[in-house]
Amino acid sequence: MKYSGSATLQENVPLAPLTTLGVGGPARFLIRVTEEKQVPEALEFAALGRWPVFVLGGGSNVLVSDRGFPGVVIQMALRGIQAGNISSGEIEAAAGEEWDPFVAWCLTRNLAGIECLSGIPGTVGGTPVQNVGAYGQEVSATIRTVRAFDRNSSRFAELSNEDCGFSYRSSIFNRESRDRYIVLSVTFALSAGGSPCIRYADLERFFAGKTNLPALAEVREAVLKIRAAKGMVLTPGDPDNRSAGSFFKNPIVNEQAAQLVEDNARACGRLAKAESLPRYTAGEGMVKLPAAWLIERAGFSKGYGRGRAGLSGKHALAIVNRGGASASDIIDLMREIQSGVKTTFGIDLLPEPVLVGF
Repeated sequence: MKYSGSATLQENVPLAPLTTLGVGGPARFLIRVTEEKQVPEALEFAALGRWPVFVLGGGSNVLVSDRGFPGVVIQMALRGIQAGNISSGEIEAAAGEEWDPFVAWCLTRNLAGIECLSGIPGTVGGTPVQNVGAYGQEVSATIRTVRAFDRNSSRFAELSNEDCGFSYRSSIFNRESRDRYIVLSVTFALSAGGSPCIRYADLERFFAGKTNLPALAEVREAVLKIRAAKGMVLTPGDPDNRSAGSFFKNPIVNEQAAQLVEDNARACGRLAKAESLPRYTAGEGMVKLPAAWLIERAGFSKGYGRGRAGLSGKHALAIVNRGGASASDIIDLMREIQSGVKTTFGIDLLPEPVLVGF
């Protein structure tokens, strides 16, 4: 099959080095796009060969199977940040821009709205897909539009915030339109000179006793320190950081289901009489349960594992590659934890990373 696109086509490319977990087999083809026009070119090649397509960003939220991916991987390397007027807070960033340096870029210009999302690995293009959030903020609160390539119509499209259908760790890009759109750039509506967000418990504790409102840069540094203590900042040489970040989503259930979880926990001795099940309001009579708490109370402590895959020694929500792990090792541990939480609490834990080639 002849490829006539302007980007370079590579064959049988190992994907493990392109992910933060560091596991998985090769891609049959890999095309690294640096210009928007190269996206439809890559899709045309895939269509002619009837190859499946996977779009890869920073590789921080994916688990690639040991068999690899039997089709075309489009690696997004689009770069560029455009700010027409800083005082308006409207900033457009290309999908291939690294997320954390972009956050830092905005904060040095006194733009508020994403300071609590510091330290999250990956690229800008991945943030609307999963509606990335942490420490009291979600990107959906600041995204104005998403520029994408529509595979259904073979045209470039602009989607409004409402079009994206954002919800907890979700959007149309990973739900009903999972294979339809390829994100090219994101336009954010940030707050020039705005106040930082410090409503999350960890940040409130960090700044307890401080009389003045902290600066945006101070909040960023606090978030980075808190994340580092939990092994959630990528640090070369630290085995706890060979992960995909949070491996499980925090379950969102109604009040009745939450009470049942609490009753089950107390009945099996995982919750003392004086304790309450931790929960956080999630709107419209729903509550969010902390997956890390469920995992630990189900018997999987920090550092738990068998062989080459385990839980981080700093945070029970992260599955790590201890060295030489396979995707099968990761999946086996995932299923063991899911089974334990289901048996103990009656709750289904859903994985957060995208599973590729399974």
